[in-house]
Amino acid sequence: MTTRTPAVTTPAPLTRPVPMSGAAAEILAGILGDEPPPFAVLHRPHATGPGTAELLTGDVIIVDRIAGLPVEEGDLLAVVPFRQIRERGFDCLDDEAPLLAMRVDRRATVALADLVARLPDAPAGFTETGYDVPDAEYEASVRAVLDDEIARGEGSNFVIHRALTGRVDVPPAQAALRTLRRLLVGETSAYWTFAVHTPQRTFVGATPERHVSVDAGIARMNPISGTLRHPAGGYAGAAEKRDAVLAFLDDPKERDELAMVVDEELKMMAVVGDRGGRVTGPFLKEMAHLAHTEYVLAGRTSLDVRDVLVATMFAPTVTGSPIRNACRVIARHERRGRGYYGGVLALLDTDPAGRQRLDAPILIRTADIDPAGEVRVPAGATLVRGSRPASELAETRAKAAGIVVALAGSAGEQGEPAEPAEPGERAGRRSEPVAGDAAVRARLDARNATLAAFWLEEQAAPPAPVGEVTVVEAEDDFTAMLAHALRSIGLGVRLVPWDALAGAESALGATRDLVVLGPGPGDPADLAEPRIATLRRLARARLASGAPTLAVCLGHQVLAAELGLPLRRLPRPHQGVQREIDLFGRRTRAGFYNSYVALDLGDVSVEKGLEIAADPADGRVDALRGKGFTGLQFHAESVLTSDGVGILRREVARLMPDLNLA
Repeated sequence: MTTRTPAVTTPAPLTRPVPMSGAAAEILAGILGDEPPPFAVLHRPHATGPGTAELLTGDVIIVDRIAGLPVEEGDLLAVVPFRQIRERGFDCLDDEAPLLAMRVDRRATVALADLVARLPDAPAGFTETGYDVPDAEYEASVRAVLDDEIARGEGSNFVIHRALTGRVDVPPAQAALRTLRRLLVGETSAYWTFAVHTPQRTFVGATPERHVSVDAGIARMNPISGTLRHPAGGYAGAAEKRDAVLAFLDDPKERDELAMVVDEELKMMAVVGDRGGRVTGPFLKEMAHLAHTEYVLAGRTSLDVRDVLVATMFAPTVTGSPIRNACRVIARHERRGRGYYGGVLALLDTDPAGRQRLDAPILIRTADIDPAGEVRVPAGATLVRGSRPASELAETRAKAAGIVVALAGSAGEQGEPAEPAEPGERAGRRSEPVAGDAAVRARLDARNATLAAFWLEEQAAPPAPVGEVTVVEAEDDFTAMLAHALRSIGLGVRLVPWDALAGAESALGATRDLVVLGPGPGDPADLAEPRIATLRRLARARLASGAPTLAVCLGHQVLAAELGLPLRRLPRPHQGVQREIDLFGRRTRAGFYNSYVALDLGDVSVEKGLEIAADPADGRVDALRGKGFTGLQFHAESVLTSDGVGILRREVARLMPDLNLA
């Protein structure tokens, strides 16, 4: 499959302004006044064009829940804090940051050049006071997450943040507008560049990442991960930059990091999209201080936009995966509330046909200013099995640099010039985009060669079901993708949370319909954990009854343990790893997210009559099957498993031979 790299957009030329009249002039005059009303200034080049910006004013209310956002009253701009993730029932340290909603009463579009010419051209008077988590403490947190969480199977990746703190010596609204001007001039390729002023907080930033949008019934998500930090002095020329980008694209840690967040956001798209989600990309996103890799996911949805917001809290690029357990890990290791870091801005309105629209970027690369002028600039790093504490520390600094330089209006950590450069200029050297370079495009295209075509192609409506399956959810939303894949081959799917099975394992154990033991975090041998104990009892009951059973990842480990195979913790976790394996005589590439594995020592498999697909080097069991059951250590539903839907179709057909699957 060939990917198409989107053009890199830069701000329109900052020419002399033309006279501004009407509503736009009145709104802007109020925003620039000594006592401005609540306002938002938004540059959304994808929505209104690269040469325009929007001005919004209105009253601000505090809402308890996303479902309570009054979309029926007109256009809304919501500022959603991280604590709202409690609406999904996930753990969160509650810092009481309010969900703010601006009920827009006036809205106008202006030329970007006119806006920039009128914004105050002066520094915000920013003074740093240091990071809230010192360097040594942050590196220790990184090591703890790697050793105590990822290595123990609690998840494939986690995002731990810290914040640069400081204060401004001008009123928050003025500081935001001054900073906004510098961002509009000096930053490129941001998804939103914005300033939002409310009585409670003021925000200014240039966020690179769409979290979720809905337009004309199409939901889109935009996972961005992998980070190349540009050198402080810029590049000597295009060749040097191209070589740096190629080395970045060849880095397996950066590649795996992006694949993991694609899987995690596909889990969400499988919930909000009527037909799952299609993956396009990858693309190279070039910004002033950093470059990232990204995909775009899209799928038709019939949900209310508020339900879409709830179902997608929050991006794995700022939490980790699986998200439920990532929230527990964040609470354990950050030990403080996140405020608005990792939350979203959300513009909720309607199109000319009266259909709901949603445009929600992630609140990152953003300064949060309180009414007293205290500033926080949070930044996080994605920790995966190959992370190095010093590199992740440097990543937090690089991610904060763009907004800090714009706030300070002078040379900052990255050595930027005192005056903002024209778009594409860094420290006196021209930094041309390289996303269109043939070698760069080839590297990006190559990433899709081994991914699942099922997710890369347009998906048809699922066929009428010819059979039923119960999928047991074990706290990993991979089950949403698994359910979608099973529907695509002609099965009706019922999802059952593990904790709804307490005391009913024997009843489900005896049903003759297919039951899937789903994936999840944790140690499969930890019988003191209620979730593990419940899954073990269910696996035992299914084996005793001989009823058809499919088990995935954690479910596979539980099944293997009940069959008598020994379990071991891997010396190095296989989180987001694609391996080529021999699956019962077929060579295939499969995606693994596991820290534990079953071993084939020969005696048990022979005694039980098992067919084993194992690594010949050390006996790690990649898959097993016997009469009435199949266990898959890998995730057939993952974008990393090339023929995952085909594998599911073949194994379900073996377990349920009377079905006429699609």
